[in-house]
Amino acid sequence: MNDPDELRSLAADLARRAGSAAYAGRRGLGVGQSVVHDTKSTPTDPVTEFDRAAETLIVDTLRERRPLDTIIGEEGTDHVGSSGLAWHIDPIDGTANFVYDQPAWCTSVAVVDEHGTVAGAVFVPVTDELFSASRGAGATRNGEPIRCSDASELAMALVGTGFAYAPTTRAAQARRLAALLPQVRDVRRLGSAAIDLCLVACGRLDAYYEEHLNSWDLAAGTLIASEAGAITTNFHGGPAGPDATVASAPGVHAALVDAIVAIDASFDA
Repeated sequence: MNDPDELRSLAADLARRAGSAAYAGRRGLGVGQSVVHDTKSTPTDPVTEFDRAAETLIVDTLRERRPLDTIIGEEGTDHVGSSGLAWHIDPIDGTANFVYDQPAWCTSVAVVDEHGTVAGAVFVPVTDELFSASRGAGATRNGEPIRCSDASELAMALVGTGFAYAPTTRAAQARRLAALLPQVRDVRRLGSAAIDLCLVACGRLDAYYEEHLNSWDLAAGTLIASEAGAITTNFHGGPAGPDATVASAPGVHAALVDAIVAIDASFDA
């Protein structure tokens, strides 16, 4: 069945199970033992055995319970189905944090149809927080309803962001950030897009922006943020997506987007 509440429950179960397994594996390492990892897009973009194992757990369950659905995973899964639903999974979002034993990493699971994300869940093992949402039904943290902040002034907004792995892109993003920083309360860079979006959803951040992401980074988090009352767009007011995403409290969204556009235009002039 394609009931959004049932899909949300499945996404939540998969995110919690896979995230818990990865966390147990990380905690099971000996004192001083580092996580063995390979790299992907750049030498600073890691992937570990725990990423792959967590993705396998999710994919195997979906292939058994929903064999007609498409599955797209960060670690290479690309199963084409016929149901019209596609699962976008990130077994460990924030792998660099996971490697360094930093707490800001999560498992993100979402299911998407032709209109966007139907349901999604983000599980943060270190804090034991499960964020989830389904379309039109609101967002929760550990089963309790959440709401974005009521921030109304950009100058008082706490803003999250992230950076690409490619050095030249990071340099351009840093230049933008230097121009934006005096216009906001402060900036946080946690290293997990999915967590940042959930922090906007529950009011721990007033806003978040980033670009050069992937569908599995965003699919669950953008739904959770929007169902919690946040506005989600790209840098020009269109739909949020991998090219660019802004998620923020309604009261600061327009000002943040305008500031980003103005800064970029000043660099292009």
